[in-house]
Amino acid sequence: MYEIAIEDTFDAAHCLRDYEGSCSNLHGHTYRVRAAFRFRSLADSGLAFDFKKAKDLLKSILDHLDHKYINELSEFSIQNPSAENIARHIFDRIKDQVEQVYSVSVWETPTSCATYFEED
Repeated sequence: MYEIAIEDTFDAAHCLRDYEGSCSNLHGHTYRVRAAFRFRSLADSGLAFDFKKAKDLLKSILDHLDHKYINELSEFSIQNPSAENIARHIFDRIKDQVEQVYSVSVWETPTSCATYFEED
């Protein structure tokens, strides 16, 4: 089994609904996102998956979130824009194009992240 991972960042604002604390107020983050992919074999090129293709795919998804008020996006009009839900949203968008996505982690701060993955 092979695993590759790529990372990128985006800046956005959100506020947590039904939350008691300061995160219920409008605030922003520089989110760091890590997407990991798992493959059983390599292509003839010796690559599991091209890093450039993985980076381009992740960037296209993050561009939709970058410099936005996440609560106002249709995807989060009802769903709380927590790190957990953002991770799942990104995972689902990647999986639409690359079935081998294994996990997506989203950091709101350098020391706090949430990860979404599906059980086998």
